[in-house]
Order: sequence, then structure tokens, then C-alpha cells
Amino acid sequence: MKKSIGIDLGGTNIKGVLMSEDSQVLESFSVPTSDYVGHDWKKGIKVVYEHLEKLNGGPADALGLSAPGLANEENSAIAYLPNRLDGLENFKWGEYLGRTSYLINDAHAALMAEAKFGALKKYKNALMLTLGTGVGGGVLINGELYQGMFQRAGHFGHVAVNVAGDDLSILGIPGSLEYAIGNYSVKKRTHGLFENTRDLVDAYLKNDTVAAYFWLDSVRKLAINICSLINAYSPEAIAISGGIVLAGDALFKPLSDFVKVYEFNPFGKSTPILKSIFDDQAGAIGAAAYALTKS
Repeated sequence: MKKSIGIDLGGTNIKGVLMSEDSQVLESFSVPTSDYVGHDWKKGIKVVYEHLEKLNGGPADALGLSAPGLANEENSAIAYLPNRLDGLENFKWGEYLGRTSYLINDAHAALMAEAKFGALKKYKNALMLTLGTGVGGGVLINGELYQGMFQRAGHFGHVAVNVAGDDLSILGIPGSLEYAIGNYSVKKRTHGLFENTRDLVDAYLKNDTVAAYFWLDSVRKLAINICSLINAYSPEAIAISGGIVLAGDALFKPLSDFVKVYEFNPFGKSTPILKSIFDDQAGAIGAAAYALTKS
């Protein structure tokens, strides 16, 4: 049975897993990213890789890596990530680690984790939305990750849900989904009443009228965006992951209610909206999964 190592370069931790192709996490290991400031994050990656390789008793069959930014066409390096992780752009991971490796964007990795091992494993055509500080995502077509030109497919957070909005996303889109529901914008869009998503949801669950207005407005916009994506892609299922998913029924119950209003469901069939299985290890697991598809 093939085994794969997956490593995720995150802002808080560098996480690694040793996976078997039947979806088992055989080993896991992580180090704080802050222990390897500046270009030393490269050393952190090597520490995680060599530790997992040692636990495996030698090289695994495949090696995958996950990081923010846009990967190059060969999936050997991040080609575009301005103003973050100095030295990451065009850094060739395989040359540094001394073996063939495959790199994908972190949101794409989250999709691959669910597609190969998680909530989407029985579907060939599916979408993933990652809801956290911002909003990202990925596209699965015929069982394969679709990355698109410049490997930028799945930037669902930068689709407009309010074209009259005066707040531009980092990609220049007014009234984006990322602004509508991302954690980073909660304080601004609630006029300073709530600091973050958790505060907003907690107040909503306590029947705070103002919190209910702001939260349900965000969830409605998410539902409309999801229905728009269903119309565009006609997926078999959509998975949702990220920190905002921790809201549980406070998210999924109103989301389901709003989707029922806006979804076009011919023959009375609706598109399943699923909660992701993997959370903080999704990037590493997805990187391992992607590498297995290449081995």
C-alpha cells in the first residue's frame, strides 16, 4: 500500500502527516512557524519532512506540500504570493528536500483532503468553500483538482454578492463574499459591535436582535453565492470547511433555509451541502492526497 507525506506551511504551524492511500493518518508532526522566522521556515519544513521520513523508516512513495499563494504550472513552487513569507515565491521545494514533490495552494489542498479521504470522496464533481479569516475554495472536475489558468481557480471569496459595496477585496472585487462573511471584516461590517465571528454567533444564539440581523444577512449572502455556484458548475455536492464551520447549526440551519429559497432544483433534487471532515490538518492531508494522485 502506498504512503504519502503531506506538509502544510501555515501562518501558525508547519504541519505534517504520513498518510496511507486508504485514508489512515499513520503519523503526524508539527512545529510552530514562529520558531522559524524569515527564510528559516524552509528549515522548519525540512525538520517536519525528515521526522516523518524517519518514522516511516525511509522515503514515502509521494511527497506533497501546501502553502498560500498561486502554484506554478508544474506544481513545483509557489509562483505568486506578494508581501508574505519572504523567499517563498519560486522556491523549489523538491530541490531543497532532495526528491520529487508536488505543491498546491492551501485551499486546493483542503479540497483534495475531502475529495480523496473525506466528505467528497464519493463524488467526481464537487466544490469546496473554506470559510475562515477570508474565503477560499477549490473545484473538483471528473475526480481531479481543477486549478485553471495561473492556478487560481476556486477564489470564491472574490465573487461579488453586492456590486454596490464600496469595500474592495484584495483582488479588487466590490462587495465580495469574503467581506460578507469572512472573519476579518466582522468588526467593520457590524459597525464595531462585534469583534469576530465567534462574538457575533454567540450573541445570535442569545437572541440578540442586532446580532441576528448581521449574522443572518451574512448567511443569506453565502447561500445566494452557493446557489450561484450551483447554477454555474452543477456540482454533485459542495463541502464547507474553515473556522466559521465551528458555528455548527447556527450556520448550517439558516444556510439550508436560505438555500431552499434560492436554489434551482429541477426534478426536486437539491445539491448536498456538506460539512468537511478534516479541520486543522486539512492542508497537510490534502497535500498528501494530491501527491498520491501523481505517484
